[in-house]
Amino acid sequence: MINVLIVDDDAMVAELNRCYVAQVPGFTCCATASTLQQASELVLNKQQPIDLILLDIYMQQDNGLDLLPVLRQAQRPIDVIVISSAADADNIKKSLNYGVVDYLIKPFQFSRFEEALTGWRQKKNLMDNQQYYEQADVDRLIRGNLQQNSESKRLPKGLTPQTLRTICLWIDAHPGNEFSTDELANAVNISRVSCRKYLIWLAQSEILFTSIHYGVTGRPVYRYRLQAEHYALLKQYCQ
Repeated sequence: MINVLIVDDDAMVAELNRCYVAQVPGFTCCATASTLQQASELVLNKQQPIDLILLDIYMQQDNGLDLLPVLRQAQRPIDVIVISSAADADNIKKSLNYGVVDYLIKPFQFSRFEEALTGWRQKKNLMDNQQYYEQADVDRLIRGNLQQNSESKRLPKGLTPQTLRTICLWIDAHPGNEFSTDELANAVNISRVSCRKYLIWLAQSEILFTSIHYGVTGRPVYRYRLQAEHYALLKQYCQ
């Protein structure tokens, strides 16, 4: 589970962000701070698990960006996403210079919030699970997944966006389920052969994880489940 610290002096906004965090699989709000002093104490306490900070800038007594040098001095592996109404160039430049991983300008849609968290998680997983990198991996870390997403939107011959959307909507509604081709085909009312083509493509796109089970007859049954780290990509096909 990814631990998120919310720093915002507006209790209602902090609660809204906490609810948003709870809606993104794999993330949990570990603490909230309404002042820079509280946030600094949490950051400096190495017993407090924090992976990601959602940071407001305009606070009654403080400037949220003043937490960034404290975080850098603490040398803890914590990333920051700024969530603020501050849209001026100076604040954005200062945030980027300190290495914030994303910047959300209030007000924003939940989909943009979800994209920020899941996109950060994809990059974190890439950094945590590889010792050496290809150029394409570095490009994904620095430039994001724009090229990958563009390529993935080009469907193979025989697959249609409409049917893909129907399948992805069902998977999105059952994110924790493991299912077979027959089960999904019956659920969305399409042929087993057609359903199998979409599942193979989703597995090749790493959106689904495939496991093989052998029944009494010894015939293999392929079962699928959503890979949480690629949830944002699945959501693109639900639009």
